[in-house]
Parts: sequence; structure tokens; C-alpha cells
Amino acid sequence: MNIATMSQTLFYLIEQQPDSQKAVEYLRQQVDLYYQNPQRGTFYRVFTAMPRFVGKRPLDIPADIAFALQRLRPGFSVEGWTMDRLARVWWLLQLPADDQTDYVGTITQLFKAGELNELVALYSALPVLAFSEVWRFQATEGIRNNIADVQSAIMLHNPYPADYFDESAWNQLILKAFFTDKDVTQIIGLNERKNAHLARTLADYAAERRAAGRSLPPHIELLMEEEG
Repeated sequence: MNIATMSQTLFYLIEQQPDSQKAVEYLRQQVDLYYQNPQRGTFYRVFTAMPRFVGKRPLDIPADIAFALQRLRPGFSVEGWTMDRLARVWWLLQLPADDQTDYVGTITQLFKAGELNELVALYSALPVLAFSEVWRFQATEGIRNNIADVQSAIMLHNPYPADYFDESAWNQLILKAFFTDKDVTQIIGLNERKNAHLARTLADYAAERRAAGRSLPPHIELLMEEEG
């Protein structure tokens, strides 16, 4: 994926939002200041302050931009995002990636210190960050998080798990999705990553629910077929 082109496309989407002039001016001003003096403190400050300056309005997503995003990063979607979530993901793409240690360290600190909406943006950005494989452990830790919005940011409309999770981590994601009543049809790679171990585990889970007189989660039968 070309990070510069993805950044341009996300910024174009920001520009297309209703009443976005002030937000666009703010973002242009901040990125210019950051490039002039690229300090971590500045990067963190802008990331944290984003909602105050760009708002939290739900996005209007033109079909051509949705298509362009899919072409740039298959499976990537901003469906259901808000303006601050989009702006934060765009801001993450402004971080220079020429020094892996500095890049990873900067973003890792955001994961450590982030509040709910910041974490949602960070996990949403996983498919478009540099050094993709580095974030695998962070993503699997996010699945263990019990905050519903954080789980959804990783599980739903996010191609990162399908692309980078090993079978064990992938199966844990699917199980957690069923346990927490997520709409599994929104999981990228759901059918492509069916596997025999997952099928057996889900069959056991379904048997336990039936024995307890409980209904089965929607779509679980599709994954109980033992296909590799």
C-alpha cells in the first residue's frame, strides 16, 4: 500500500465532509507546524486534541472514495466512522516512517496512553500503518480487551486480522466475536479463513448452548463446516 496516496485519499474525504472548512484549515496548519519541527510532544498533542477541532460528526462517504480506499488497501473501510476517528487515522499517516524504532515507539506510546476513542482510531489504523507485522501482538492484545468499541474496531471492517493473525489468534478473534454478539458477517476474511480447528471448537460451543437450552448465534453454522 502507498501510504502517501492513502493519506491524500483520507484527506480528500475530510475535505468532502459538510462544513469541514475549519477542520481542514486546522489540519493543514498542524501538519505544516509538525513538519517544521517534528517533535513527539506535538504529534501526541494534535492526536489527542483532534475532536475539539474537527468534531465528531458521522462521515458521509461518497461511493467513489469508498471504492478508492478498497483499491488502495483491500478490505479497508471507514464505514461507521466519525470525523475525529478519520482525522486521527489520517494524522497517524503523517508520522515519518524512515526510522522504524522511532515510528513504532511513537505509536506504541499512543496505544499505552490512549483513551477509548483514541484506541478505536489506533486499532482502526492498523491496516494502513507502516511495518504491518510489528503490530500483530498489539492487535491480539486488543482482542482480549473487554471494551466493545475497541473490539469492534479490530474485528469489524478491518482487514488486518485476516492478513496477519496466525490460525490460533484468528480463531480466538472469531470465538470472541460470537461470545460478544458481534455481527460476524462484517469480519473481513470470515469465509476465507475457515479452518478445521475452529469448526470443531464452534461445534463444541454450539453443543453447550443447545444443552443449556440457548439459541445459537447467527451464522455460526457456516463456520462449523470443516473446511481448510
